[in-house]
Amino acid sequence: MSVIAVIPARYGSTRFPGKPLAMIAGKMMIERVWRIAAAAKGVDRVVVATDDQRILDAVTQAGGEAVMTDPGCRNGTERALDAVRRLDSAAEIVINVQGDAPLIPPWVIGGVAETLRNDPALQIATPAIELPAGTETMMREAKAKGSASGTTVVFNKAMDAMYFSKAVIPFRRKPGEGVPAYQHIGLYGYRRDTLEQLVALEPTPFELTESLEQLRALENGIPIRIVLTDYRGRSAWSVDAPEDAVRVEGIIAREGELV
Repeated sequence: MSVIAVIPARYGSTRFPGKPLAMIAGKMMIERVWRIAAAAKGVDRVVVATDDQRILDAVTQAGGEAVMTDPGCRNGTERALDAVRRLDSAAEIVINVQGDAPLIPPWVIGGVAETLRNDPALQIATPAIELPAGTETMMREAKAKGSASGTTVVFNKAMDAMYFSKAVIPFRRKPGEGVPAYQHIGLYGYRRDTLEQLVALEPTPFELTESLEQLRALENGIPIRIVLTDYRGRSAWSVDAPEDAVRVEGIIAREGELV
């Protein structure tokens, strides 16, 4: 089975215009994500899907591959599918890698690719990490103050997701007891036909309520396999605003480069 990783990258951003081209420790953010995806085991091709010529030119000059996509794409999932169609790719597995995640380890991407390669019956796979008790407590406190940062997931014995939420789930009747909380990592692997099906579906009630696109699959009976992983001591941080880029630079200075 061939695997293509697609990195959606829009130029427009309310809080951080031109975000994909932001320099982080001497490299553009989009270049960093491209190189990480290219280093992932089991990924055959990596393409940046953009709506802006400046991003396409920058990726190409850095040695990567990019494709222009429809500016009307409403989200990264639609942009990923549009890219695969425009490339006339025959890849059976499409991995959607977030373009603002320059610290995602390549083994996390590779784990999703391997999971889908090993079980042809799976339709969607996505990673999650167990939250340490201290981190879970901090997340619950932040959520109580109205933070929408971070998504958690609960799954069944077969490792299929039951629900994703911006709240920290499960609720703990007795603090410190019960199963751990798991944080969802916003990376998705799809069978090509499942991706086509998902994009064709209308947004669903829970999806709109939580503003979590993956709930569209669950609400339509499409299972999502959870791939448990870990960052092996590495820090995680996404870039939503200029100050996040500074934080990422600090993390790289402390922990070194991923690739």
